[in-house]
Amino acid sequence: MDIRYSCSPRDFQRYNTEETRAEFLIENLFTPGEVVAVYSHVDRMVALGIMPAGEPLPIDKGIDVWKNFGTDYFLERRECGLFNVGGAGKVNVDGQVYPLDYKDCLYITRGARSVTFESDDLAKPAKFYLVSAPAHTRYENKLIRIADAAKKPCGSAETSNQRVINQFIHPDVLKTCQLSMGMTVLAPGSVWNTMPAHTHERRMEIYFYFEVPDDQVVFHFMGQGDQTRHIVMTNEQAVISPSWSIHAGAGTSNYTFIWAMGGENQAFDDMDNIATPDLK
Repeated sequence: MDIRYSCSPRDFQRYNTEETRAEFLIENLFTPGEVVAVYSHVDRMVALGIMPAGEPLPIDKGIDVWKNFGTDYFLERRECGLFNVGGAGKVNVDGQVYPLDYKDCLYITRGARSVTFESDDLAKPAKFYLVSAPAHTRYENKLIRIADAAKKPCGSAETSNQRVINQFIHPDVLKTCQLSMGMTVLAPGSVWNTMPAHTHERRMEIYFYFEVPDDQVVFHFMGQGDQTRHIVMTNEQAVISPSWSIHAGAGTSNYTFIWAMGGENQAFDDMDNIATPDLK
C-alpha cells in the first residue's frame, strides 16, 4: 500500500512539479489481477483500483490490514463506495452478489468481512474504482445504477462548464457515515469543472478523471486560491485534494470525473467560494 502523508499549504507553496505529482497524484490505479491501494493521511481516506483478471479478487489482496489499519479485516471500521469504469463485473459482499455495469455504483457499509470482485468477460475486464473512509456506525449496502442516480444539471455552454452532476452516495440518496461520492459528466464542448473554485475546510476530496481521450489531458488546479498550482493528468488517474485546496480542472476535451468526499459533515452547500477574478 502506498502511504501519502499530509502537507501544509505553507510547505506546498515551495513544491516543484515532481514533488506535487508525487504527493497528490495517483497515476496507475489498474493492474490486471491486482489491488492497487493508496492510503492518504488526509482524513485517512483510501483510494483503490481493482481489475479482476481471473479468479475472484479480494479487496485486501496485497494489503497487510493489521499493519496498515490495526484491524482484523479491511472494512471492520470503514465504509466504501465503488464505481465500475470498465466492462461488466460483479461484487460479492458476504455472499450477496451485486452485478455492476459501466458507471454503476455500490455502497458497502462498515463491517463487511468478505468482499471479492470478478469480471464477466476477461477480454473486457471490469475496473472497480473505490474510495474508503473511516466509519463509526453501520448502514445498509446499496447498489445504485447510473439510471437511478439523482441528476443535477448545471453550468452553461457559454462558460464552457455545462455538466450533469450524478449524485450516488449522497444524503439525498442513502445514509452513510461520512462518505459521499458522485459522478460529473461534462457536455461536449465543455471543459471546466467545479467553477467557481472553492474550498471546504471541513472536508477533503479525491477526484478520479476518466473518459479522457488518449491524446488529451486534464489540467487539475489545486492549492490555496491565491497560490494555485496545476497537475497535468491523463485518463484513469486520481488526485488527492486537502481541505485547504481548491479542486478544479480544465480539459483539452470534455471528460467525466468521480468525486469522493469525507470529513466533518455532508453539507454540500458548506463551501467557501472564491471569486474567479480573485484566483492567482
